[in-house]
Amino acid sequence: MNPYQVLGVDKKASPEEIKKAYRKLARQYHPDRNPGDEKAEERFKEIQSAYDIVGDAEKRKQYDRGAMFGMGGRGGPAGDASFNFDVGGFGDILSNLFGGGGGGGGAAGARRPRQERGRDLEAEVSISFAQAMEGAQIPLSVPTSAPCPTCHGTGAKPGTSPTVCPKCQGRGIESQGQGLFSISQPCSRCNGAGTVIDDPCPTCKGSGAQRTIKKYRVNIPAGVKEGSRVRLAGKGEAGRNGGSPGDLYVITHVSASPVFHRRGDNLEVEVPLTIPEAIRGADVEVPTLNGRKKLRVPPGTKSGTVQRLRGEGPPKLGGGRGSHARGDIHYRFVIDVPASLSKEQSEAVDKLSQVMNGNPRAKLFAGEA
Repeated sequence: MNPYQVLGVDKKASPEEIKKAYRKLARQYHPDRNPGDEKAEERFKEIQSAYDIVGDAEKRKQYDRGAMFGMGGRGGPAGDASFNFDVGGFGDILSNLFGGGGGGGGAAGARRPRQERGRDLEAEVSISFAQAMEGAQIPLSVPTSAPCPTCHGTGAKPGTSPTVCPKCQGRGIESQGQGLFSISQPCSRCNGAGTVIDDPCPTCKGSGAQRTIKKYRVNIPAGVKEGSRVRLAGKGEAGRNGGSPGDLYVITHVSASPVFHRRGDNLEVEVPLTIPEAIRGADVEVPTLNGRKKLRVPPGTKSGTVQRLRGEGPPKLGGGRGSHARGDIHYRFVIDVPASLSKEQSEAVDKLSQVMNGNPRAKLFAGEA
């Protein structure tokens, strides 16, 4: 089949001219306009097949390149662009592109099964707050699948091989007419694999894989948060027919700390102050990730005041080195008000209230005068 002849355009036609010719012919031979006319239906499929080739810039380039090497077209089944040539394996390339079904040298019969990338996997690990701050190595068992040891992942009985799917000719897709366009979907016979297994492997029943448990020791980087995803490239399920393996994503669950509370890249600590400390000021000891430090509380500190220690917080993932590679710790001061007072404390509060005269709420009503 020569797609240019099918569409009635010159080989040098522009994409716009090709599209215009296709639409005109598609309308003319569409099955809705020609009910019960099998010849029109075959012609419509041929038009679609031709446009699939020269309407796509890359496929058109490949077709034209094949023609330069003396490719001879031949009429094949509707929707099938098959070619008779054998130039340095180039026929295999176009046969894979267009679903060729019998080029010179039996390209379709020798076509290798389609490579499939392995599935990505997810696993969850639970770690302590300290492990999240410092990093840790955690043992992990992951249920997965591995290539069947009997058939080595082909799914076919030893001594046999998968064969090209007779329905899709190895393309893995089926095209159906829909209005002026065609819809492609995975082949119903081979489920998109492009090959079928006539004699399945007795061990894996044709799946090409066996369930197994893989064990790892996962390095959890310092600074992970609740729900962080750590990617382990190539540790997912094995690919089929030589395809690359998938990835493994490890999701971290971090136990809560009774002292430190995560706030994005930073930590927050609530620091209680006595009433005298808030009034007169004080030097108070506070916890850090690496021990203790002292903070100066200014006189007259109000509840909710925050002081910050820069670069003392959790490591930032991928943050490099230096203070900018870590978050901060925010210390929020709160006034510790006792729920009950002893007699001595009550007397002291009475004396304090006598000298701390004045109404601090008076300014709330200043506008009423």
